[in-house]
Amino acid sequence: MLLPSNTLGDKLSVDKRELSKGKLQYHLKVKPGDVAKYVLLPGDPGRILKIAKFMDDAKEIARNREFLTYTGEYKGVRVSATSTGIGCPSAAIAVEELANVGAKVFIRVGTSAGIQPEVEPGDLVVPNGAMRNEGTSYYYVPDGFPAVPNFKVLKALVQACEKLGYKYHVGIISTDDSFYAESPEFLSELRDFGITSLDMESSAIFIVSHLRGLEAGTMLGVVANLSTREGVFKEEDPRRELAVERAIKAALEAVVILEEGS
Repeated sequence: MLLPSNTLGDKLSVDKRELSKGKLQYHLKVKPGDVAKYVLLPGDPGRILKIAKFMDDAKEIARNREFLTYTGEYKGVRVSATSTGIGCPSAAIAVEELANVGAKVFIRVGTSAGIQPEVEPGDLVVPNGAMRNEGTSYYYVPDGFPAVPNFKVLKALVQACEKLGYKYHVGIISTDDSFYAESPEFLSELRDFGITSLDMESSAIFIVSHLRGLEAGTMLGVVANLSTREGVFKEEDPRRELAVERAIKAALEAVVILEEGS
């Protein structure tokens, strides 16, 4: 990990975060007032439109690269949704820039592959921690620093699943950098560690949110299981869409729970 120094290079360095606060954001193209306190973070821009269907008065705010942002209301609570693309680097950018314009609470709404045999397609996973099998978070914190969700958000997500009657699992996930390089040996080791499922963004979202004094959690819809091979690369499996819809509904209900408790 790089340490601060008094070199000329350090004096000439640019604090991009400070320069961009309160302004039109470089990647997301959002500005103060565009986004709500609560922001849902799917990876897929197409999932933004699915989230918007559950909102009242949902409007497109900005579209640039992989980042699509909508803002509307759900049960009277103002909420936004911004796609992050695939992986931790772009997810970290999304959290940083959304925070720069006033967002406070983040809920990743993603898909996941189960590792434990009982985590079936159509289920939900609410992570209580993420193994940092990615590189982005190491630019922020050193080895050994945990990637965990905010407890209030975690609790609200569990309450939402209970309220809606959805089958869910709470456990540690692994956030990985590579979709195709997860070997059978690697997956077997994760299974032995008791890892519940995989994603590609949560650990960085947890770390960046924590460091910036924000609140974050994750709601994952399970679309396949890499141990049983159930649902793997089966786009026609109706449980895939069911998992996404359940994750969206549960995340939105969690927003309402958080707002009522604030």
